[in-house]
Amino acid sequence: MTQPTAFRRVPAALRPFRVLDAYSCIGGAAKGYQRLARLLPGVHVTGVDSQAQPDYCGDAFHQGDAIDFIRAHGHEFDFIHASPPCQGEGAPTKGTNAARNAAIGRTYPRLIAPTRAALEATGRPYVMENVAGSEVRKDIRLCGEMFGLGVLMHRYFELGGWTTAQPAHPHHRGRVRGWRHGQWHDGPYVAAYGQGGGKATVEEIRAAKGIDWSTDHLRLREALPPAYTEWIGRAYLATLTPSLGVAA
Repeated sequence: MTQPTAFRRVPAALRPFRVLDAYSCIGGAAKGYQRLARLLPGVHVTGVDSQAQPDYCGDAFHQGDAIDFIRAHGHEFDFIHASPPCQGEGAPTKGTNAARNAAIGRTYPRLIAPTRAALEATGRPYVMENVAGSEVRKDIRLCGEMFGLGVLMHRYFELGGWTTAQPAHPHHRGRVRGWRHGQWHDGPYVAAYGQGGGKATVEEIRAAKGIDWSTDHLRLREALPPAYTEWIGRAYLATLTPSLGVAA
């Protein structure tokens, strides 16, 4: 597999560090990259999503196909983040979920391979995120407990054109709160997916993920906690110049 050429250049002080946030949703990832301004003034994040995202918190937004945008404009950015929708990956495509979807004729696009091809063609460093069971390369795994969050939300990250060490994965402090097989379980984490059965409310998801700019329950459920991408961004910057900040 062809890997993109590493883009080993600290951006000039007089221009922004340009990040492309593909499949942006409301900008959970964008917010984390914006926090890099604490280390590198002038960070600018552009989101792209096929759906309108009125709550998007980045610096610019383009509604359209993410893969097409990466192909056309990805080379214009210093770093690219991509979070292809997970409905075609992991649990929705397996077991009883797969049978149920097949019975009603529901299908989901498989976007990881074409997204990877578009990312690699840019020659820019990238990270692609998805769930367990997906086809992303499992270079890094992040968990909410690593950042003291109220949600576990394990996510895997494929790194293109750069690398960093896997951080330690601390023991979970307990269970995810909610109903399981007719039994209620309490715990320090909320279930930030679905509705009913003790799943998290809007305010609980906002608090658990550290997202304070949206009240859209569905998009809050889908959004990455900003702490994840702040860590990813710091780790990438540390490969350019260690003084810019090693990941915590």
